Parts: sequence; structure tokens; C-alpha cells
Amino acid sequence: MKHILLLLFIIPIFSISQNDLLAEIDTDSTGAQYESATFKGLKIVNFESTKLVSKKELSLIVSHRFGSLEDGIDTFFGLDDAVTRINFVFGVTDGLNIGISRSSFMKIYESSIKYRLTRQEKNGFPFTIVGYNSILINTALDKVNYPLLEFKHRVGYTTQILIARKVNSNLSFELAPTLFHDNFVVIDEQDNTQYALGIGGRYKLSKRWSLNTDYGWHLNRADNSPFKNPFSIGVDLETGGHVFQMHFTNAQGMNTNSFLGQTSGNWSDGNIYFGFNLSRRF
Repeated sequence: MKHILLLLFIIPIFSISQNDLLAEIDTDSTGAQYESATFKGLKIVNFESTKLVSKKELSLIVSHRFGSLEDGIDTFFGLDDAVTRINFVFGVTDGLNIGISRSSFMKIYESSIKYRLTRQEKNGFPFTIVGYNSILINTALDKVNYPLLEFKHRVGYTTQILIARKVNSNLSFELAPTLFHDNFVVIDEQDNTQYALGIGGRYKLSKRWSLNTDYGWHLNRADNSPFKNPFSIGVDLETGGHVFQMHFTNAQGMNTNSFLGQTSGNWSDGNIYFGFNLSRRF
């Protein structure tokens, strides 16, 4: 299984060289015209979008997820129990990004690579397809609670294919088949390798505002697992070099393995979290 996961992580990278060669072709000579602005943010809400940072640009994304609204005034509706994720994403090329982040949720460090495989053409190929891979280290696991803990148990991986279509000037949607693996899982009956399908969309409300939503359908969750599928809804506000995303979600964790594998909130119980993502380009 380790060799399979390594293969899944590495294989897509080999396609980048081919993609770079294609990018060098003069699109004017072929008459190809591509759709743009399918999504404005690097994330829809929780899930990665097909948007990439431009070549030689650096984006800083600060994500804040407050505690549960269910706790009411005792935690000032979650403001006392916030978690934060700081993420730097650099555009190596227009079609290749690398990132590094740190989240206070489970004290997770993560590195990622995101790469465009193909683009939606006007009157041509109907989808933009982007690959995303990440590797994370969970530093919050404690040897006091898990005496047999080794470094390898802290490691997790994610592989995603992001398939998006801009239907018209207002509406875009995305499917995100996802494989993620945690070397340590808290539920004994839960497979370490897990599968999910992300579904997301964006509807443009005005020049600067859009309504965003995404949902993660976990496909092999253990029967006795207390965790839930993540569902999120929010709005994007674009202001020049900033994209400000505000949302409500039942997932407090912001890494893919966290919100797909360990979402504990329940919308029907009011156990939901308010949060925001603030993106700044440099």
C-alpha cells in the first residue's frame, strides 16, 4: 500500500513536463480560447478550486475557523475557540503551484503541489482539470496517549483530481474525486486509505460577490465512526488583490484529511462553525 500511495503521489508530476510543452504552443495560431475566472478563490470553501496562482506570484491565505455556534454565549458563539491556518502558495509557472502551510488544528504542517492538466475551451474541451497532491505531518499526536507512536504515524497524504466547468458567466461547478490516507486513524475499524467525492459550485451574485458551496461525500467511512460529511456554504468578496471568503461549515479542520476524515459538527444540531479565508497576492 505504501508503494501504491507513493506512486499515486508521484505519477501526476510526470505529466507536468508534457503540460509545460503544451503551454508553450502559441494558442493564437490554433485559435484556442480558454474560459477564465471559473473560481475566484484558491478554495471553493473547504475544497481546493481549479484556480492557480500566476507565475512568480506568491499568495498568502489566512484561514480562520471559529468554534461551534452551538456553545452560545459561553464561548461568545465560538470566538474563544478559533483555529487558524497560514498557507503560502507560489506560482512556479502559470500551471504549477507549490504550497506550504501550518494549521493550529492538530498542529498540522503540510506541503502541496497543484498543477493544471487541461483547460476549458470556448467551443471546445468542456472542462478544466487540475491535480492536487499534499503530504502532512500531525504533530499533535502525543506519546503519552499513544506509547507506541512513531513518526510514520503522524504522516498523511492526499491525491485529488479537480474537474470544473464554467457553465456561463455566473455559474461554475466542480467535482473532486479524492483519495486520502492517514497512517494513524482514531477509529480501529476505519481503513487508513479513504475515498471521497467532493462536489462544489459558485454562483456570481454581482461584480464582486459570489455564493459558494461544497460538500464532501465520504465513500468508505467505518460504520461506527462518529464523524460526518462536511457541508459548507458562504460568500466570496473580491476587492482588487484580495479575495475575502466568509462561510458556515460543520468542519473545523481545514486540511483535506481533517475535514473529510474528522468532521464532527452536525448542521441539524446547530453544531456549525463560522470562518473566513483571506487571500492576498504579492
